[in-house]
Amino acid sequence: MTHLIDFSELAKMVNCNSYSKNKAGIDENADIFKTWMHPLGFSCQTFAREHIGNHVLFSSAKTAGKKILLLGHLDTVFPPNTFVNFNEDDLWVYGPGVCDMKGGNFVALNALRQLKATLGEIRNVDMLLVSDEETGSDDSKHLSSKLAKNYDYCFVFEAAGPQHEIVIARKGVATFTIALTGKAAHAGNHYQQGINANLAAAKMIIELTELTDLDKNTTVNVGKMNGGIGANTISPSAQLIVEARFTCIQEKHRLLEDIAHLVDHPRVPGVEVSISGGVQRDVMSPSKGQIQLVDTISSVLGHPLKTESRGGVSDANTMSAAGLITLDGFGPLGDGDHTIHERAEKASFIRRVHEMSQILLHFCGQSQVHKLTDNTIEASTV
Repeated sequence: MTHLIDFSELAKMVNCNSYSKNKAGIDENADIFKTWMHPLGFSCQTFAREHIGNHVLFSSAKTAGKKILLLGHLDTVFPPNTFVNFNEDDLWVYGPGVCDMKGGNFVALNALRQLKATLGEIRNVDMLLVSDEETGSDDSKHLSSKLAKNYDYCFVFEAAGPQHEIVIARKGVATFTIALTGKAAHAGNHYQQGINANLAAAKMIIELTELTDLDKNTTVNVGKMNGGIGANTISPSAQLIVEARFTCIQEKHRLLEDIAHLVDHPRVPGVEVSISGGVQRDVMSPSKGQIQLVDTISSVLGHPLKTESRGGVSDANTMSAAGLITLDGFGPLGDGDHTIHERAEKASFIRRVHEMSQILLHFCGQSQVHKLTDNTIEASTV
């Protein structure tokens, strides 16, 4: 049997702008996906949202056996009319989301098609597509965490590593907005009567940065600052936008405690400080169950599955923090994501579909591991 990867379908998704703030485009992207999932026997539950795109859950029938969730996101980072068109050549496809992560969703879709073609029906496999991953999953993470309890394993379709590694660990991330309030005064006539919020912010930037511990892969970055009125005025206010990343729970707790201490003890007397924000996504750490799953998959595939850790975050962090055994990086090999040079390798789609098909076949109650060596997966062009 020959299974064609029809990149014209990927083009249809890519050419539909689904910028995180483009609700209509995201919902249209979801509707496109529904037209492909319904023929595979999936029902669809839509979690309607007013100001962001809807989240959608595709569900199959359930029987005894492991329950699997495939996880992707519908949104991309490119506003309308910035980077919009799908293109291809013999080796690569190009366009917004071809690897992050419309391409990953496309891998999952074609693996499900292989599963359906082999078994005649799909059971115990669901797929969740959320709409706000690129902006931090502030809404969908609550839904994802709630759904996590219904499954045994989760596979996430962010892009593969440079040697088709999958992801077993990701840093956690916390973001904060720190507001500093001083007292305005004329810088020439009443210098000493002012309370300089900018000075307090400058001292705090240094202290925040010093919380970084590169030996532990912990980083603190003040990515944006603003404050003051003009050169002749003692600054009455300042603001810092801060991000902290960490690879273990102990470092998370250290950072949260130390940042709170700095906020409570500004270095300029009289300055008042407030903070908002917190942990956006918790750390994804390797677990015993996860390592056992990697070993099982390696046995199914007939070769060791390469793994890696990443500093970036994804919805895999959310699922892992909810206690669900999670593996990430099952999307295609690509680069240039979040830039106008984003691309994905055609051959990697073939490889990933082949691998995920075997994985799903193994966990769908088969008496023996199905090998797809008799099936040729080819790529068709637009």
